[in-house]
Amino acid sequence: MLTSPSSVPRLVVAAPSSGSGKTTVATGLMAAFAARGLAVSPHKVGPDYIDPGYHSLAAGRVGRNLDAYLCGPELVPALFLHGARGCDVAVVEGVMGMFDGAAGEGELASTAQVAKLLRAPVVLVVDASSQSRSVAALVHGFASWDPQVRIGGVILNKVASDRHEELLREALDAAGTPVLGVLRRTPQVDTPSRHLGLVPVAERRADAVEAVAAMAAQVARGCDLEALLALARGAGALSGTAWDPAGALSPAPPPLSVMSSGGSAAESRRRPVVALAGGPAFTFSYAEHAELLTAAGAEAVVFDPLRDGRLPDGTGGLVIGGGFPEVYAAELSANEPLRKAVAALAESGAPVAAECAGLLYLCRELDGLPMCGVLDARARMSERLTLGYRDAVAVSDSVLAPAGTRMRGHEFHRTVVEPGAGPVPAWGVRGPERRVEGFVQQGVHASYLHTHWAAEPGVARRFVERCRTS
Repeated sequence: MLTSPSSVPRLVVAAPSSGSGKTTVATGLMAAFAARGLAVSPHKVGPDYIDPGYHSLAAGRVGRNLDAYLCGPELVPALFLHGARGCDVAVVEGVMGMFDGAAGEGELASTAQVAKLLRAPVVLVVDASSQSRSVAALVHGFASWDPQVRIGGVILNKVASDRHEELLREALDAAGTPVLGVLRRTPQVDTPSRHLGLVPVAERRADAVEAVAAMAAQVARGCDLEALLALARGAGALSGTAWDPAGALSPAPPPLSVMSSGGSAAESRRRPVVALAGGPAFTFSYAEHAELLTAAGAEAVVFDPLRDGRLPDGTGGLVIGGGFPEVYAAELSANEPLRKAVAALAESGAPVAAECAGLLYLCRELDGLPMCGVLDARARMSERLTLGYRDAVAVSDSVLAPAGTRMRGHEFHRTVVEPGAGPVPAWGVRGPERRVEGFVQQGVHASYLHTHWAAEPGVARRFVERCRTS
């Protein structure tokens, strides 16, 4: 574990609002720096799962989230240092507008808060398509709102012409704000979206490779990469310790006794296989989850429910994260051998943890198509978007946590689950309203809430121990 102050060069890409071009600029910067032979550490502020997929493609290194709500502000620098080990530069893409965070929580989980926690300079991406001299007033407002946030320069996006660029530069020169890049309107870097945002890389890899290459070319052509690197190298020293999955699990409790079930000490120390759902239908996961499972003694094996007819050999536990099963409902339903294998695993009492898309997959049906039938519930698409951070408390003992455990989560879906009679809920949730949510059934914990296990590492340890004893 790192204990000395870190001087990893780093910068945060922020914007006045969503839709300004943060993802294009951040992803393009990552790819452009990587093309220069630099080891780039990619990060995303907030709970977004999709942008990190594009970041990974650009940097050739796993994209990681920095979420001050889900993990707490104190973990943000440690998780950053963990992801940035051995890198030459780190690029952090912000979320929404720079000062937008968890509703009603002040600066919590905002890009500005993360920039301050990382002592990182900010590059402000401004959509200049409908303004000229006013850009100076906009940038001045963002630069002066919080003196602890250091805006090191501006990248102007969607600039229409040479004359438009000239007017924008004149205004910002007068305001004393460096222009670090100018990007013209180029539809070739657009990426397709649907009901929950961008289409994930796993669903369009060939096209995504081309899109990332186009972003890199546009950024390299329109931005001063040397000036941006110099800005990143001017970040303040970041003291602290890098997060480490094994360290997060220490000190470990005594191993569970196996004598009552007739097991041996050797059996209690075996590395159980935990199957992790992946592929195009299940793209939402945090890298730290697999790392924690491995540190807790499991062998984490990824499989694809769209293509694999059975679970990995020796599977003793199953984790099904988020994604888009509604898009692939027909294919998931058609894979009957795997649906039966999942149902049999759950029936055996083995631990199964399912979040959002995983919850839908475990239902009897999704939009009228048969799913795994583990839960007595039916799921369907709806017109309503459910979105936001949630405070939750476990209301039932489960394979993830004992009753009373408090965690923070995030909901993001356009589906509704209609349960049968008398489900045992997983969480008591405080959001727009107080309610119970999810399912606890034998070894199954299924819920709409996305959680970050780095905030509560005991979740991984408890899950793996259940794998050993089920």
